[in-house]
Amino acid sequence: MLKRFLPNEHVKSIFDIRPKSLKEKGIKGVITDLDNTLVAWDVREATPEVKNWFKEMQDEGIKVTIISNNKEDRVKFFSEPLNTPYVFSARKPLRRAFKIAAKEMGLKREEIVVIGDQLLTDVLGGNSAGLHTILVVPIVETDEKITRINRTIERRILSYFRKKGKIKWEE
Repeated sequence: MLKRFLPNEHVKSIFDIRPKSLKEKGIKGVITDLDNTLVAWDVREATPEVKNWFKEMQDEGIKVTIISNNKEDRVKFFSEPLNTPYVFSARKPLRRAFKIAAKEMGLKREEIVVIGDQLLTDVLGGNSAGLHTILVVPIVETDEKITRINRTIERRILSYFRKKGKIKWEE
């Protein structure tokens, strides 16, 4: 059961994920979390670096969809200037939002990666939907209240995986 929390990959940030390396793996689509994955949870707009990352993905033909448990106004305000599809109130880790995003992209499961900063929402949801998952380090250490609770649980799960030799990276 705990294996559903184990990401396929771990990187420091989205900027370590390059479109050419995704294409080499047959990846044509990215489903990404918003808060603490793309920008800090209290930042409303994309930074110039994030805008450039989206442009690079688009230039290489990689489709990107943002899925977030946040409310529509937050996700729409962030996504529309990037001309990026989004799913709000996603209720991650439930599979529904991941399946909606994949269907709208018109891609097969093996052609999509899920990128996020939380094991309990992004990785669990992506794995449950049968997608490749990439865990990123959260952009900032502060979180909303519910996320702080999740982080405590995540630290225990990561510690277990580390002891079992399933992960090699440090927090």
